Amino acid sequence: MNTTKKLSPSDLLASQFLEQAQHFNANVELIKVLKSRTYSIGEANVLVRASSEGNRRYFFGLNYLTVEEIANIDNPFVAFICGSIDRIVIIPAKTLFKYLPQISHDRNGEYKINIDRDLNIVLAGRNNRIDCSKFINNWDLLLAPPIIKGENKNTVEKSLHSVMQGRLIEIGNIRGYETYCPNKSWKFNDVKLEDITTLKTCPQLQFSDYNLLREIDVLWFRPKGNNFIPECAFEVELSTGVWSGVGRMATLMDYSNVGLYVIANDAKKYNQVMTSLYENYNRYHFVGNESLGDLYAAEKNLKELRYEIGL
Repeated sequence: MNTTKKLSPSDLLASQFLEQAQHFNANVELIKVLKSRTYSIGEANVLVRASSEGNRRYFFGLNYLTVEEIANIDNPFVAFICGSIDRIVIIPAKTLFKYLPQISHDRNGEYKINIDRDLNIVLAGRNNRIDCSKFINNWDLLLAPPIIKGENKNTVEKSLHSVMQGRLIEIGNIRGYETYCPNKSWKFNDVKLEDITTLKTCPQLQFSDYNLLREIDVLWFRPKGNNFIPECAFEVELSTGVWSGVGRMATLMDYSNVGLYVIANDAKKYNQVMTSLYENYNRYHFVGNESLGDLYAAEKNLKELRYEIGL
């Protein structure tokens, strides 16, 4: 009895795409830290989407959070496989990201990507399209992107770390807090983190080690007169090594009102680390990467809805 799982048409197309990439002598590796079907292919990072043959158009569901994460890494692309391995739109993710406001989506941030028979991406408005002629089957664009070296090179972990920080800062801003982040030159949606925080320097606190405080990934403060009261502290922990951020947040232990949050994708690792803290275990809270993404999307949607209805 053959127990081999039969691939769906879209999975089969995605598999053929990766085989084609290997045929061009590109190193292909799944990026495990991202939950989407994203691969490192040579110097590029590629989100792979596939749609079986349609009547007039090809349909792809694509979540805003996924595109945001992909667009933040080095040399990002989205490969839309349109019914056949010979019909692929290989578009830079940053280009697609800029057009998202013109693409239909629901309240959950799920974008409905429609690609017509000429392999152009359909936008809102009559006969409005992204001209994708230069992206069709353009393996050269994918396999020979700019090689980024030195300080400008961005690992996927560092990129995702800055995305999590950016989302935390935006949530804090929406809620009316004063926000601070130490990684000023890191970027989120092509904007430096220092340009979206409200505080350029970290406030000093009486009962906290300033050298530790100012290195915490994200801080929310509540203004009170000429002072700032710490409200929440966040550390993003994506590696499986030592979680130094937990120790940094311990400098706020004397502030009983402050919420201490660990943003991570490994609940098991979190429990292993935190149970060693004994008496301080209950001060910390675990938030999964996906849960933070859901909260961020909900906060943005609520802000937009309030603006729309004027309430």
